[in-house]
Amino acid sequence: MSKTLYVFGYSLWTTAAKIAVMELGYPEGEITLKNNPNGTAPTLEADGKVYTSTADVISYLVQNAPRKTSREATNAIIEAIHDDEYDPNFLSLGARNETELTKKADGIPGMLLTNRQVALEKYAADPAAATYMPFYESRIKTNGAMLAIYQHTAPPAASAAFFAKSEAHWTSVRRAVFEVFPASIPASGFIGGTDSPGEEDFHMIAYLTRLAFVVGAKSTSGDDALSAFEAAYGEPLPEKMVDYWKAWVERKSWRRAYAETLH
Repeated sequence: MSKTLYVFGYSLWTTAAKIAVMELGYPEGEITLKNNPNGTAPTLEADGKVYTSTADVISYLVQNAPRKTSREATNAIIEAIHDDEYDPNFLSLGARNETELTKKADGIPGMLLTNRQVALEKYAADPAAATYMPFYESRIKTNGAMLAIYQHTAPPAASAAFFAKSEAHWTSVRRAVFEVFPASIPASGFIGGTDSPGEEDFHMIAYLTRLAFVVGAKSTSGDDALSAFEAAYGEPLPEKMVDYWKAWVERKSWRRAYAETLH
């Protein structure tokens, strides 16, 4: 039965699903990729069901893969990667001060927030979207509030709170990279000590690549990411994280997923 994976631009979690498809040996054409312009991606339609969370999409891909992984996933690791405390998407959009805000407002984050608001309002106005109105109303409100900060139309108190939240989030993500995640990374190989990546690894590498992009890495070969991490954090990544990163960026799936740009 055909399967359709809905993707969206340079979506972090869409890329995790794409890497999973490549690593798990799905034949060309078995999974059709379609763009989902309202950004609710990845979404997978398969076997008469719809999977809408990244965890569920990748879990389905693993369980039904032509190439089986050598171990079962540990849900605690996946849950930690997706914990709001370490959210890489907010890290991308957050700004700790006016200088950082101005830079992001003139770059991809500002463009993303603007385009997202236009798309949300467009789709919310469609009568066919009535069933999903609570979703659209919530997203329009939260995205609009951040966009107002970017456009300097928000109250000063809102901007100050945004800067403080961004600073705290930066600290949380740093703790994840230096303390939380290394506890799950083996001395060599992939999570669980395997020679090939498994379910948790698809989430982890997409997360780490987004962080590399946020801290300034630009090379799609992955070579400058470690230097960018060290410059941003003031010290090198833990050795296990360095080895884990190097193991991934040599794989064909990673190079194909990030052939044009890190994101």
